[in-house]
Amino acid sequence: MLYHVRMDVHPPAQLPPAEFDRLKAEEKAQARALQESGRWVHLWRIAGQYANISVFDVADHDELHAILSGLPLFPFMSVTVTPLARHPSAL
Repeated sequence: MLYHVRMDVHPPAQLPPAEFDRLKAEEKAQARALQESGRWVHLWRIAGQYANISVFDVADHDELHAILSGLPLFPFMSVTVTPLARHPSAL
């Protein structure tokens, strides 16, 4: 199943910079692994925002939830998920 996912990151001001840097490094490694596995199909930054638009290709809602909730920055994210279906006019 394909999903369009918007992730907006809102780290708390009191988060120590070193801890935030550690979490970002873990997030980057996890995102890379998920992309290499084919589950995180597209990852696009939204210009001027600490946010991204992504497309995931996973088995079901539960797998997507497990992936998203397992991301190191998940506690600081607001996430919007839109399930995608093939358009009849798509090539």
